[in-house]
Amino acid sequence: MTQPTNDQPASHRPVSSQQTNIEATKRFGEIVNTGQLDHFSEVVAPGSLDHDPAPGQEAGPQGFKAFFGMMRAAFPDLHIGVDQMVADDDHVSFAYTITGTHQGEFMGIAPTGRHVSVRGMQIGRFENGLLVERWGSSDELGLLKQLGADVTGNVTGN
Repeated sequence: MTQPTNDQPASHRPVSSQQTNIEATKRFGEIVNTGQLDHFSEVVAPGSLDHDPAPGQEAGPQGFKAFFGMMRAAFPDLHIGVDQMVADDDHVSFAYTITGTHQGEFMGIAPTGRHVSVRGMQIGRFENGLLVERWGSSDELGLLKQLGADVTGNVTGN
């Protein structure tokens, strides 16, 4: 069997797992940005493990659907923009900015109409083009401050 060469048209070259995983990551963002949350099963494996889940978030596509459903209810114009992305054969890591306008209740905070912008980072591990593990962090404190929440951190009793 002959190996494909780089002088072959792109449509005839084999797709690397790295390319497949990058495309799955981009599709994940597209699903969030368009609100087509029923499509998470296209890019997230059943039972996918989120090492940094939201409180009560279940595993797999349903967990992401519920989380981003809650986020889009609070921020109907929610948008995830990728600022920087790096990948190897099994992982895709990226820095992102989430933007949106607070138009629905969020964590007990009534709608403020404020526009928010929050930075974060995520690492995803993939198998067969599906997200199987996720690690991530967003500036949750910054988000709450932008919404005008009391984040003084006063602790009572000890």
